[in-house]
Amino acid sequence: MESSLDDSDERLGAACLMAGECLDSLGFEEADKALDFALRALKIFEKRDGGWSLSVVKALRLMGSVACKLNRFDDSLESLNAADEILDRLEFGSCSYSEVRLVSIAVQLQLAMTKTAMGRRREALLNLRKSLELKKSTLEHGSRELGTAYKDLAEACTVVLDFEEALPLCLKALEIYEAQFEMDSADVVPVRRLLGVIYTGLGKNKEALEQNELSRRVLESSGLDTELLEVEIDAANIQIVLGRVDEAMNTLKRVIQRSEKESETQAIVFVSMAKALCCQEKFGDSRRCLEIACSILDKKDSASPAKIAEAYADISMLYETMNEFETALSLMKRTLMMLEKLPQEQHLEGSIMARMGWLLRVTKRVPQAIPYLESAIEKLKNCFGPKHFGLGFVYKHLGQAYLEMDQPQLAVKMLALAKDIIDFSFGPYHEDSIDACQCLANAYGAMGRYMLISLFYPNTFVFLDFMVT
Repeated sequence: MESSLDDSDERLGAACLMAGECLDSLGFEEADKALDFALRALKIFEKRDGGWSLSVVKALRLMGSVACKLNRFDDSLESLNAADEILDRLEFGSCSYSEVRLVSIAVQLQLAMTKTAMGRRREALLNLRKSLELKKSTLEHGSRELGTAYKDLAEACTVVLDFEEALPLCLKALEIYEAQFEMDSADVVPVRRLLGVIYTGLGKNKEALEQNELSRRVLESSGLDTELLEVEIDAANIQIVLGRVDEAMNTLKRVIQRSEKESETQAIVFVSMAKALCCQEKFGDSRRCLEIACSILDKKDSASPAKIAEAYADISMLYETMNEFETALSLMKRTLMMLEKLPQEQHLEGSIMARMGWLLRVTKRVPQAIPYLESAIEKLKNCFGPKHFGLGFVYKHLGQAYLEMDQPQLAVKMLALAKDIIDFSFGPYHEDSIDACQCLANAYGAMGRYMLISLFYPNTFVFLDFMVT
């Protein structure tokens, strides 16, 4: 084609685009070549169409996809945002409505993937919602692809702890999957497991256990042993929350016997056992389980770094529960080192930084605590948005740290933000809201602004009077 066509011929541009898309589908190894073809296609289409055509959008989407694989996230967003802007104009132009919609879906999904890879999960939700709306207007009602769209959005909501929004989405996905595959199909199990996580997040642990049991039956009859062990670990964790600790331990012992020796699965089972023993205040036995889990995880390579990092985070939390703060801090630092190379896990990184900051503050190492709390705020805002309840508590801890460092003005600023978020999340008469009011009043008192204290302490008395009544 190069020998017989002009270098600005549309057919050559289409061939470059097709070659780039094929190379992009092969993964990271061919990313540089794919990007070269995408750039070449873009130049041809821009020269022919003046930059405003569906072909230009397709080339920009491909560039965004390749740049994301190369971890060039800003370049990816630049290409994809340009594609999205063009699509807004084309939707009302002369192009085929259905074709524009299909390309729009691809652009929105890639935007969501790039933002997720950057750890900007709250922003990615907007693109997943838009993609779902486009699919609802394009695909047949009840199609498998539409069911997957509902599931993906439910999963994204779950990661940012928005369980209320996730629940109806996951139920809709389950309805479609059951119609497509029937109730006893293994294809339905991932949706049921997600639904179980959502129910757990909402405190509906019995409903979560029901979904788990349905999944277990299907996997048992299908002979899918690996997935079955994971589901049984999930069941044990729910049983622990419900206080059925002996039942959970029996479940975990069965999993240990059927899992590969010194595997990741065994390590995770020992963490769950430690959790159960910790609930019974058997701290010595719990500690031994954690030591075994760490000895297994220490030998693992980086095949699944996110999973291993999450396991270490759980272990550190259990040491924190047992008041072994130095061990907990050491494990948290180790986990952060693993997460530095995983920007998509910023939600976990921010959570660990917040816990480290709190632990350092309560163990009287306030100057060390402040940088961790400040970094946690930035990461959690990116992941969960500016009004998430967890962010409110980090602001509160940071405000208290500033107050302990004799910086009352900064303390007031942080504690005012904390109060707004906690009030928004729980209402002004919740005990955490009252605590935020007291902290803010203390900060104003440290500044000598005593008149302002009366704006906050009355809320405390109103709350106490309400509770007594």
